[in-house]
Amino acid sequence: MNKTIRIEGVEKFYTIGESRLHALKSVNLEVEKGEFLAVLGPSGSGKSTLMNVIGCMDKADGGTYFLDDIPIHKAKEGQLTRIRNQKIGFIFQKYHLIPTYNVLQNIVMPLLVRGMSLREAEEASQDTIHMLGLDDRIRHKPRELSGGQQQRVAIARALVGEPSILLADEPTGALDQNSGKEVLKLFHRLNEMGNTIVMITHDLNVAENAQRIVRIVDGELYEDGR
Repeated sequence: MNKTIRIEGVEKFYTIGESRLHALKSVNLEVEKGEFLAVLGPSGSGKSTLMNVIGCMDKADGGTYFLDDIPIHKAKEGQLTRIRNQKIGFIFQKYHLIPTYNVLQNIVMPLLVRGMSLREAEEASQDTIHMLGLDDRIRHKPRELSGGQQQRVAIARALVGEPSILLADEPTGALDQNSGKEVLKLFHRLNEMGNTIVMITHDLNVAENAQRIVRIVDGELYEDGR
């Protein structure tokens, strides 16, 4: 199988006052195309830092990172912006929907950023909207939706640009138990359709929905060994 993600020897440091925090310590990680991976770790373990590096929101201070054979560690900020828009679908715990936009406007936003017209973007998003059962919600504002529905909108927005990876940060963290189970079932369905998913979580029960688990502790990454 092809490697979607190849990370070797990645280091990340933060300066806090007079202290220097070693947030990622020689991290190595490979993710196959079509794999469903969970990164499991407690608060402060480095999992959010790793997510930011994988998502091209932050650059590593050392090591190499290839996404679809693109050397991310060498990319300039303009390139990283394009890569984030074209290669990565973000799904956040707090949804990050624009409250003044309706469901359809939120979903098509990544396509508009790419330069599509509104009509083109709406047409391109129809299959995704239908697949996620949002047809009768497209004119609703986020405040008119349940938490589970808002997360489905966020997943649709992540999917609509056909990214190389779906990067999910604690995707069930703000949901009740039933809504969380529905979102995880949806992830299984998306993975069966061939989507590559990297899910960041502190919850072992959530992580066990993935095909493979890696654990991060004090900035070091370990294979789960399952």
